[in-house]
Amino acid sequence: MPSFFLALLAVALASFGGRDQRLVAHLAGRLGATGPLLAVAWLAAILTAGLAALAGAGLAAIMAPAAKQMLAAFALLLGAAELAWPWRVRRAEEPTRSAFAILFVLTAQQIGDGPRFLILAVAVATGEPALAAVGGALGSGAVLTMGWALGADLERAVPLRAIRYVAAAALALAGVVIGLSARGLLG
Repeated sequence: MPSFFLALLAVALASFGGRDQRLVAHLAGRLGATGPLLAVAWLAAILTAGLAALAGAGLAAIMAPAAKQMLAAFALLLGAAELAWPWRVRRAEEPTRSAFAILFVLTAQQIGDGPRFLILAVAVATGEPALAAVGGALGSGAVLTMGWALGADLERAVPLRAIRYVAAAALALAGVVIGLSARGLLG
């Protein structure tokens, strides 16, 4: 069960104010906070979490324990870097109303981002990819739901930059501690 909670918290933290959340908020503001938009956001979160956990399961079978810890440390550092990076979101002038197009764009944004890499690392480190996938999907889905609910007010209602910097510092600290522990430099 620790892999479920670890993935849930790490992914929610790393996803907060991310490109995918801001895209869903933008689309909800332009198109309306509709049920199909929310369903597509959750479907993207579930698909990408499942793919990340599946990749993690494959890696877990071939990695040594120390390498698993280093992967977790790198994942945390990548998540921290992504949180600290000032992403500029290009807003669509005339966003599509196609659920498939929205699903494709959200999935493409999420496939290689820090939160999905965290799911992969949790799956590798704990050896419980199914729980990592469920926790990661719920964490991501919850953050996307917040973006959907707030819509265009997301960036005004929530201090995204401050939260992202604090979360980046927390993930970076955890990554450094885990990395130093894996190298035997911390007792």
